Amino acid sequence: MTPENSSTVVRRKFLFGRPIAYILLTIGALIMIIPFIWMISTSLKSQQQLFSWPPNWIPNPFMWSNYSEVFSKINFSLYGLNTLKITAAVTIGRLILCSIITIIPNFIIMRYLGLVNTHFGVILPQLADGFGIFLMRQFFLTFPYELEDAAKMDGCNPFMFYMRILIPNSKPILATLAVMTFQGVWNDFLWPLVMLTSPEKRTLAVGLSYLVGQYTTRWDLQMAGSVLTVLPILILFFLLQKYFVQSIKMTGLKG
Repeated sequence: MTPENSSTVVRRKFLFGRPIAYILLTIGALIMIIPFIWMISTSLKSQQQLFSWPPNWIPNPFMWSNYSEVFSKINFSLYGLNTLKITAAVTIGRLILCSIITIIPNFIIMRYLGLVNTHFGVILPQLADGFGIFLMRQFFLTFPYELEDAAKMDGCNPFMFYMRILIPNSKPILATLAVMTFQGVWNDFLWPLVMLTSPEKRTLAVGLSYLVGQYTTRWDLQMAGSVLTVLPILILFFLLQKYFVQSIKMTGLKG
């Protein structure tokens, strides 16, 4: 087979495979986004519309009052500030510290230190995570050794090389680690539930559970609160998505 024929076959396979890939990606995207659309739809329904059959995707009328009612049913603003404080501290900490810790030893240590039912007791054990080591290592392996040698020849010591070369060129991986950590801590339910016994100190994930009744649940308010809780994560991801995608390409994590 001549090179021209070989390139033609490859081109045909590429042109045939691209539509299939787009179709599969579209199906996958729909599978992921449909629950989110349903959550938004449910958050704008009345209680009568929640269990109507067949289900309606478009509420009629739109119950915007569900969102304001969430703030009256639970202390949403306070829980939001508590969640933001804990999430920001843990996100910054995981960009610096790395180790693997489990819940039970954490709780025993926090109880011994008298930090149970404090925000600092929730933050401290989560400052370190082994996943950050792996992610940063994979990224730093992409830097050529010749770059460090050239920096040494220019009189750059290891600390200067780290601060002036590695860190400025590590924005993609730092942004990725920040997004993943922020999402994980922001949505964390178990650890704040275990540590924080005072209602005024709890986070949004725990606060939303108060909307679940023993016999009945206001799913319209539950979904409205969930939409408000998800918004900060979506905003952060859209702001940093360029770095997020770039880091996946550079570290070879895309499969």
